[in-house]
Amino acid sequence: QVQLVESGGGLVQAGGSLRLSCAASGRTFSDYAMGWFRQAPGKEREFVAAISRSGGRTYYEDSVKGRFTISRDNAKNMVYLQMNSLKPEDTAVYYCAGDRTLAAYTAAAGGKFGSWGQGTQVTVSS
Repeated sequence: QVQLVESGGGLVQAGGSLRLSCAASGRTFSDYAMGWFRQAPGKEREFVAAISRSGGRTYYEDSVKGRFTISRDNAKNMVYLQMNSLKPEDTAVYYCAGDRTLAAYTAAAGGKFGSWGQGTQVTVSS
């Protein structure tokens, strides 16, 4: 399986921006559909965004559409989540995940990606 390490989290004021990065190693990165998920305190982990193996297709949870952008660089084994116009309700631990078998769109429907990072904390103050 691919190993994933997230970075870029932090504390930001409402309306601000953050860019999360996820570095992958261990297997051919371009074989993996990738996604970002988040878990807020006391809540279940939820889908945020996903991207196809080629990067040609992206999928978003409704509350982040128009504010967040997922992208990937297969040459660098990286996936990113650009987060703009952040809101306090975006506060959560954000996880990068990947899967060699599932299609990216399945992440939005509860697909269980097989590889996960350790998470990075994003805190948005009001």
